[in-house]
Amino acid sequence: MRKTPVAIALALAAALLLSMGALQTQAEEPPLAGQMTKFRWLEEPAVPPVSVFQGPDGKAMTLADLKGKVLLVNFWATWCAPCVAEMPELNRLQREAGSDRFQVLAISQDREGATLARSFLEKHGLDALALYTDPSLGLGRALKLKGLPTTLILDAQGRELGRLVGMADWAGPDARALIDWVLAQQPGGLPKQDRADAGKTGQPG
Repeated sequence: MRKTPVAIALALAAALLLSMGALQTQAEEPPLAGQMTKFRWLEEPAVPPVSVFQGPDGKAMTLADLKGKVLLVNFWATWCAPCVAEMPELNRLQREAGSDRFQVLAISQDREGATLARSFLEKHGLDALALYTDPSLGLGRALKLKGLPTTLILDAQGRELGRLVGMADWAGPDARALIDWVLAQQPGGLPKQDRADAGKTGQPG
């Protein structure tokens, strides 16, 4: 039987809706490639426990104080060889992608506190990373870290989305794709410059 124009239009509309649904489902899947396959997502975003650490000015603060930004929270120590190896990439990531919507928060787990960590950052020219310290290891314990380095991603609402245990190239294209995906899920989506650079792996955000 010959289809009427209305039937044809309905069929085309249904096909379009199915296609849009497939694209939306695909967009909702986070890109996990290379070293990012080690990233473990939580089944549901979780608000981190309230635990105090020291900010760049030496004053006590909590992760909740930085709500409004996507945070890449890295726990490191000067005695941890894998931590030392990935610090230049974290520094590069902050320099290239740091903004009012994204920040690398590298929190030292050295018990000696700010003096040792500051000396390390200065010695290695890690000038894009602000100094955060957790000499009591209280925040690390509260978050149940299983080793160093460990890196968490928090959304703009301050909720942990997941974490990666071990070293990774955080300035590489796989990590940048993951971070851009998280930013795109936040209110307002990607910043204008990031939208322009979408698809250009390894480009500054």
